[in-house]
Amino acid sequence: MKRAAIYLRVSTTGQTVENQRLAIERYCALQGWKVVQVYEDVGISGAKDERPGLDQLKKDAVKGKFDVVIVWKFDRLARSTSHLLDTLSLLRRYGVDFVSTTEAVDTSTAAGKMLLTFLGAVGEFERSIIQERVKAGLERARAEGKKLGRPRVGFDLERAIQLRGEGLGYLQVARALGVPRTTLYRYLKAIPQTPEMALA
Repeated sequence: MKRAAIYLRVSTTGQTVENQRLAIERYCALQGWKVVQVYEDVGISGAKDERPGLDQLKKDAVKGKFDVVIVWKFDRLARSTSHLLDTLSLLRRYGVDFVSTTEAVDTSTAAGKMLLTFLGAVGEFERSIIQERVKAGLERARAEGKKLGRPRVGFDLERAIQLRGEGLGYLQVARALGVPRTTLYRYLKAIPQTPEMALA
């Protein structure tokens, strides 16, 4: 019997996760899977990479506490292709399958594996576009006389921009470079954006 973990999320505290929970529990019952853990993030946007419930789910996946993660819809887990792929890659690395009940996606099946391959290609395309926009922003900053050298706090600004272009969140980049998140955010926001970046 598969051990299932349920992930639930709503964007505002006025919403409820109960409809998602009931639908997923019915799905698990039909599959004959045992629900061993439920993770919730209430009042948190899917655009945020760092979420208490999701973070704990990832830690428990590494520990092998369940065999499959189930969500109601893809957008409950992530709002960007890169974030979705990062999470699915982590699950796959530790032998955990992923199911979205509404979209009828199950990564343990051939169709599910094919979808992951397709998403990987889309994610790579998305990253290349972001990197091009970041490069254009840097060139514009230099043309306007902005100094893009190493900031006083001593971190590699261009490396930070590169990591952001690869889809990492501010907190993830700050941790990678050993700098406070607020400092990183202040420096990156000072760089002028191209019109395309502003719309992204």
